[in-house]
Formats: sequence, structure tokens, C-alpha cells
Amino acid sequence: MRILCLGAGALGGYFGGRLIEAGTPVTFLVRPARQKMLQDKGLRIESTYGNYTTPVNTITTAEGCEPFDLVLLSCKAYDLDTAMTAIAPVIGPQTMILPILNGMSHLDRLNERFGASHVLGGVAKIAATLTEDGTIKHLNDWRYLIFGEQSGQISERVMALKAILDTTSLIATASSDIMQVMWEKLVHLSTIAGMTCCMRASVGEIARTPSGSALMTAFLDTNAAIASSEGYTPSDSFMAEYHKILSDPQSPYTASMLRDIERKGPTEGDHIIGFMLKKAIKHGLDASMHTVIAVHLQSYEQRRAAGRL
Repeated sequence: MRILCLGAGALGGYFGGRLIEAGTPVTFLVRPARQKMLQDKGLRIESTYGNYTTPVNTITTAEGCEPFDLVLLSCKAYDLDTAMTAIAPVIGPQTMILPILNGMSHLDRLNERFGASHVLGGVAKIAATLTEDGTIKHLNDWRYLIFGEQSGQISERVMALKAILDTTSLIATASSDIMQVMWEKLVHLSTIAGMTCCMRASVGEIARTPSGSALMTAFLDTNAAIASSEGYTPSDSFMAEYHKILSDPQSPYTASMLRDIERKGPTEGDHIIGFMLKKAIKHGLDASMHTVIAVHLQSYEQRRAAGRL
């Protein structure tokens, strides 16, 4: 299977690197600065599951390339338009696109651009970050990749991809209900990102305040109600797990969106919180907390754009 990975950041670099480690060739489509770093130092992973450094094949444009069998799309949501243009030359009749972006709204845009038959649903559960020197640091024991056809069919191509991923140290799941999985992740992410960004603190730091856990679990419940209104009610086990997480005063858990703010970078606020705000209003649910968080993130973007951070 010929695999193209759009980006070699925390997610794309980690998953692509583990594929290479297991013997599967991967080409990385990256910006020139990242290409030079990879050429000079190689792709470097630091992880409890083994440190790994390897030279990698990189390109800065897909123009003139043959179609790939799989494109792993690991960009940020705000870069999706640029990413779709970048991968368009290598989307052949049989190419699968596996997006591991946060949220849901990117599926509609990918389906419209390339056709739903090309686009899988996907969820990555991993905490990793790209350091200034280009090292990918794996921050916990999560290394999950869940994917499937939007229709729920367990297709031959999905099983072929799983077989390749099973040769790696990743934990890969071919799902017959990927849309449910994606909605549950969005409930989780919008809660964690919304709360940790708004409070500029970890889950544990928020939970140690008198009303912190109650506020977080109430926000979780509202996000779950949005998913239910869309036809994807989170499971009882999912809700129990996250009620427990949000009540842990020792939890160091923060969303990557908070790390984006702390480095004064752009965020996926509109893609995550803005999306859920629109859904809450659509279904007549309490949108007050979503509104506060959305305005908070939009105000941050205003200050960032004005250079006042």
C-alpha cells in the first residue's frame, strides 16, 4: 500500500513513523522548512513505546506524483482548504483519504471536494506534541487509531489497512460505527478543550476549585445532549469514564488547543466549539457556556491577529 502522509507533525509524524518502523514505506508531504529539518535530523520520536529515528522520504508538492493508495490527512482544521488543494493531484480512482482531524465538519468538505467514496471516517486518540527542534514527543500511553467507512460497511480496503497497522505498535480498530465514535470524541474534545482553554488550566487544576468538577461535568452533559440530538447518543460507559476524568483533582490533562494558545498560535475554536454552539442553537439546547467559550476564543484570535499577545 502506497501511503502519503500530509504533514509530519505530532500526529502524522508519529503514525507515519511507526508505519516506517514496521516496514511500510511512507512519503511525507510537508512544507520546505519541515522538509529541511527532516533531511538534516530525520524523523525523531520519543515515546514510552520506544524511541525511534529514521530518514524519511519527503516532498513539498504532490504535482506530478502517481496516485497513492492512502492519504493520511493530519492537518489542523484551519488548514483544511490548503491541505485539500495539496493532496488533490494524488487522489486516484481507488485512493482512500483517512482524515484524523478533530471534530466533524471536515467530513462534509472532504466529501464535497473528493466524493464520499474516497473518504473514511477516522479518530486518533493520542497525546503528542512537536517540539521546537522537530522531535515528536509522545506524552502518554494513548496510541489509538480508529477508522471505517462512513456507511458502516467493513470493506476489504478497511481490513487491508488494519492488517498493515497491526504490524506496528499502534492499536488500530476497524469500526462498523465510525460516525458514533467520531461524535463521542467530539463530545469529549469539546468539553476538555472548552474547559481547559477557558480556564487556562488542566482538568485537575479546575477540579481542585470548589465548583470546577460540577461545571465541567455539566458542560459534558450538554455536549452529550447535542450528540444525542444529532442521533448519536454517547454510551453509558463513555459518560461514566469522562465523569470520572473530570472529577480527578490530580489529572494533568489539557487539550492540544490550550497548548496552541500557550504558544500563541491559531486554534481550532470555530471548528470545535463554534460547531457545537451552532448545533446547540439548532436543537434548542442551552448554549450559554458554548457562547462564553466561543467568544473567549474569538477574542483571543482578535488579540493574536492584532499582535497584542
